This record gives sequence, C-alpha cells and structure tokens, in this order.
Amino acid sequence: MIMYRFKNLTALAALLAGVTACTTGDGRTPLVVYSPHGRELLQAFEQAFEARRPDVDLQWIDMGSQEVLDRIRSEKANPQADVWWGAPAALFQTAAEEGLLEPYGPTWATTLPTEMRDEGALWHATYITPEVIAYNTEAVTGDDIPRDWDDLLDPRWRDKVLIRDPLASGTMRTIFGMIIDRSLRATGDTAAGMEWLRRLDAQTREYVPNPTLLYQKLARQEGLVTLWAMPDIDELKAKTGLPIGYVIPRSGTPLVVDGIAVVRNTRRPELAREFVEFVGSDEGMILAAREHFRLPARPDLPADSLPEWVHTARQQLVPEPLDWDRLQRESASWMRYWDENIRGRGRR
Repeated sequence: MIMYRFKNLTALAALLAGVTACTTGDGRTPLVVYSPHGRELLQAFEQAFEARRPDVDLQWIDMGSQEVLDRIRSEKANPQADVWWGAPAALFQTAAEEGLLEPYGPTWATTLPTEMRDEGALWHATYITPEVIAYNTEAVTGDDIPRDWDDLLDPRWRDKVLIRDPLASGTMRTIFGMIIDRSLRATGDTAAGMEWLRRLDAQTREYVPNPTLLYQKLARQEGLVTLWAMPDIDELKAKTGLPIGYVIPRSGTPLVVDGIAVVRNTRRPELAREFVEFVGSDEGMILAAREHFRLPARPDLPADSLPEWVHTARQQLVPEPLDWDRLQRESASWMRYWDENIRGRGRR
C-alpha cells in the first residue's frame, strides 16, 4: 500500500483500483478481502496465495478498519467480502456481537493465548500492532524527540501535530481510547482524558483523511509529529526512504491485537477459510514478519525463523494495561463526544 499510495496520492485511488480489480473476469474464482493492511502486504499475500491456488483470483480493497466494519454492516443482507483481515480486536468483537462473522477455527488457532481469539471462533489474532510516536527525523532530533504521550502537549508542538482522522481509523480510536481509559483508572471519570484530548487538539495542525497524506505531510514537514502504528512506519522507512522515525512511548503503549475473520454468509466459505488458514500458517506469519514488519501473534514460531527486530521489539515494548472490553463497549460513544465537543475546539 505504501508505495502504491505514494504513486497515486489518495486512498480513493486505492479504493477505486480495488473495485476495478473486482470486475475482472478471467475464469478464476474470485476471493474478496477487505483490509487496512495496505498494498504492499496485500499484494504479497495475493501472489503467495494465488501461487498455491492458481484457480483463485484474490481481490482486495484497502480501507481503514472502522470503514471496513461500516461497510460489512451495510452489506449484511448481501455480503460482498469473503474475508475481513485487519482491525483491532475490539472492532472484530463488535462485528461478532452484531452477527457479521462466520465461525471458523483454523488449525493454528490453538497456539494463540485465549485473549487473542474469540471463544466462539468468530475471529483470531494474526499480529500484535504496537502504537508509537512518529516524527520527521530531519526536523526533530536529539533531546527534542518526544519520548512519551504527554510530551506531545508541550507548547513546542503547537500546530505541528498531524492526526489521522480518528473516526475512520481503528489505530487512532485505540490511542484515544487508551488516554480515556487511563483517566478512568486514575480518577474514575473520563473528564481528565477528554481534557488531554482537548489539549492535543490545540496542538493539532490537521486531522488527515488517510495514511497516504499523513506520510506525505510528515515527510514535507507540514507537521512534525504524529501517532501511528509501528509496522507501518517500519515499512515506510524501509521501502520509501522517507525521513520518518518513531519512538516507543516509555510509559506504555497499546499492543493492538489485529485479527482476521470469515464474513458471515460469504458466497465462498471454503475459499475464505483456506485463506484464513494460510495467513496464520508458519509460511504466512514468517512472510509478514520478514518482508512487512508485522509482529506475529503466534508465540510458537521458531525463533530462528524470525527477523532480529521481532526479538528486539518484544524486549522493548511496555504493554499498556488497557481495558479492552471497556474500549469495545464505550469507544463509539467516546468518539462521538470527541467529535461533537472537542475536534477543532481545543484552541478556544
């Protein structure tokens, strides 16, 4: 996705390209995947899966994880996707409760900790995605680099923070949810968390509609810092050479459980299950880790088959003790309040 987005500039182009791909007819059986994982990863898995199944035309549409959930909801009566791949577990749990997912237990599911899979086998974890603070490495150096979440509230970052629009982004909803959850743990109320988000809003130059523009604006120094997912920044650095780096927050960071599921009433259930099986297999996990900087959720993969960065990340990460059940229950109302009462109002 990253290289594609930089060539085509907008997520809309990526979406239209995916839709166009869904209209091709070459005699193969289509398998449709909705995912926020981006062109680079999705294309790699398309090629790998089609090499195993040359009779299959794997088609994917890349959009934000919240957008995937909204789309699957709207298509409930006539599902267009076969597989949903990629989103925080809270979104998958919401979809499970709304009857949008089909139960399926892949063979690798038993290797996962219980908190990384649905008890009814409606979704299973694929990756762990840490959230980090990213910055332009040419403009922000040395002691100026923000090391923790509260550092972003320093006056030096006023009008220099870029934020991916949280209403469409599972990543940003999780980070905002972490701030509110911290407030609840410390005070029993959301007020302190909402005030923190109001202060962040006062620092924010722009709420960017898609990751493509976020990366571009950060590279062009239209903003100097942002909050985002570690694997995306790693892949961005490796494959574009843009001056963007990140730090893992010292006080703790959400370790997002990123899942996969078969869409309920898919027209191709057997193929959908086969793809889910492949994504979580040894081959699929190692491909994602080595080539696309994904941190595997499976703890049983041979250590010598994984790149060194995986072992380093596992040592450095400080997990945030986030109440994921509360996040799943309350996130929508928190974001609605933020959108109606905080967005664009922090400077007042």
